[in-house]
Amino acid sequence: MRILCLGCEVLARPLYLAAATSPHIVDVTLLGIGLHDVPAGLRGTLQEAVDGADPSRYDAVVLGYALCGQATAGLRTGRVPLVVPRAHDCITLFLGDRARYMREFTDHPGTYWYSQDYIERGTGAEAEIRGLGVGSGTEEDVKATYALYVERYGRDNADYLMEALGAWREHYDRAAFIDLGVAAAADVEARAQGDAERRGWSYERVAGDVVLVRRLLAGDWDDDFLVLAPGERVALTYDEEIIRAEPVA
Repeated sequence: MRILCLGCEVLARPLYLAAATSPHIVDVTLLGIGLHDVPAGLRGTLQEAVDGADPSRYDAVVLGYALCGQATAGLRTGRVPLVVPRAHDCITLFLGDRARYMREFTDHPGTYWYSQDYIERGTGAEAEIRGLGVGSGTEEDVKATYALYVERYGRDNADYLMEALGAWREHYDRAAFIDLGVAAAADVEARAQGDAERRGWSYERVAGDVVLVRRLLAGDWDDDFLVLAPGERVALTYDEEIIRAEPVA
């Protein structure tokens, strides 16, 4: 097969690795992390790319995305079959198992997750505007974010935004770095440990598993994946299956 993979930057390294080891020809197109901020916008971007897939070139389009705030719900197949992982968010793809995902979130609901690609690619002014500087950065990042807000929105609005974006910290008590074993990531883990120490959280390194990503790009699509034929779209199930296919009206 020849596969077109539309993936989020947060999965960049696992996707490239899986593409390199797949028995099929895989073209990987990465989309920016910031698209998650507006699920309808992300859905529109994905839909345009899905619709544009050429059936004379590709046998399948696969998504390196989960449900992602319902961004993939309602997505329609174009002229090429579409494959979507059954997962609520990318943490399932990092852990490699829906059941493991549920255990983690049941046992440790107050976990703030760190991954290599997220930290490496979620930097700069765009990330600061999205709150990543407040959420996961150093104190210098926070100061830079505040200065950026003052410049763009004025001091009163900047004060409000910093307070609102910082409120999330009250709901977390553990920092967890997901070690996928794909590349050296000592600097990312050190950042997670430093954040945990500054905020009084516990810290844990969690072993990741890229098996779902590998199977997605290898064409090994069992019940962990939804395969849609042309004329179908992604619908929510509100149960452990997460998504299902339904005919486009």
